[in-house]
Amino acid sequence: MSDAAGRGYHALMRAKVLSSLRRLAMMNPFLTDLLFGVVVAGVSLTFGLVSTNGSVDPGYARRSLEVAGVALTLVANLALAWRRRAPVTVLMVSCAASIIFHAAGYDARLNGVAPLLALYTVAGRRSPAVSVPCVLPPAVSLWHAAFLGPDEFTWPNLAQTSIMVAVAWTFGNSTRMLVERNRRLAHLSERLRQEQEDKARRAVTEERVRIARELHDLVAHHMSVIVIQAGLARYVLGSDLATARGALTTIADTGSEAMGEMRRLLSVLRIDTDDDDADGYDPAPGLQRLDQLVERLRSAGLTVEVSITGQVRPLAPGIDLCAYRVVQECLTNVLKHAGPATAWVSLHYGAELELRVTDDGRGAAATPQENGHGLIVMRERVKLYKGTVAAGSKPSGGFEVVVTLPLSSSHQDDQPPQSHGKPNT
Repeated sequence: MSDAAGRGYHALMRAKVLSSLRRLAMMNPFLTDLLFGVVVAGVSLTFGLVSTNGSVDPGYARRSLEVAGVALTLVANLALAWRRRAPVTVLMVSCAASIIFHAAGYDARLNGVAPLLALYTVAGRRSPAVSVPCVLPPAVSLWHAAFLGPDEFTWPNLAQTSIMVAVAWTFGNSTRMLVERNRRLAHLSERLRQEQEDKARRAVTEERVRIARELHDLVAHHMSVIVIQAGLARYVLGSDLATARGALTTIADTGSEAMGEMRRLLSVLRIDTDDDDADGYDPAPGLQRLDQLVERLRSAGLTVEVSITGQVRPLAPGIDLCAYRVVQECLTNVLKHAGPATAWVSLHYGAELELRVTDDGRGAAATPQENGHGLIVMRERVKLYKGTVAAGSKPSGGFEVVVTLPLSSSHQDDQPPQSHGKPNT
């Protein structure tokens, strides 16, 4: 095996070992801390036995390591197994065992790691109000051990142990702040996810309302024409075949138009934003189709007159659709509820688009109530474009709906006048 291959193999094995240890630490933290405490205790005892070698080192120890010293070493280090569960208690036990160990005359160089690790755990799991006072016990333990060493090393040992205590607390406190920041970020991420889900649900609800509004306008108008024409055809089928044939023709044309609009609506629902066929459906209806709407209602038996004043100009697509749907809804209501009547549709182009639909039918008694679905849909649609709706009975009889829609000033009135219908003066 070449050197490069050998190095790669050893690196892979180290990565596997570290991964296994990481999984073990995540699965059972207590067992991991216990193993760490056993390792630290074993290293301390081995160093103590090898350094003394059965004799006393006068520079750091007054007595050789024996049973009591071994027991104190095990207590000081094995207590680390509970450092995550009771960090402050483990710190006190470890420091107390270390101070007793050194005061009994054993090697002052031993049992200094456990208090530092315990301090790191306290700083990492408790607030500074708790961890800062906990700096004193390990500092006292290590300072006590420094004074027990050779006199010429006392002050260097004091400085070294002070730095070690400060570093242990700083690292622990930094870990605590990092964990808290990650926890806050996780909480904020969860809140953001919930807000995004709520926004998505609101968008779905708004889209459902919009689709319901479109379906209502589509179905209510066309089905009203179909029902009335079907009733007329049935009534005159045996006496006036020409009228019946005309009614059936109107039914076929109206049904075909309804299917076309329904197909357009469904194609919009099916289309993706990056679909190459995004332009493959008909545009939404607008006032340019007012002639067709009026002719269809005239063929259904409703007399409709249209007048247009002001400087006619192109409208924004949304306002154009809104205006068309308002006229469609008003005329459909006249056809359904007003009885034999004449309807007048007036459009005035100015700073605002004013739509006025009046009739001389039976009036409010036969029109939808204020909370009727059609009028509610009309108000919602107009409100979307910051317009106003006024509806009510006329003193002279009949019903009137007046709608105003603000027009954007960005549209210049340089377009030649064009008629959406045949004005009647």
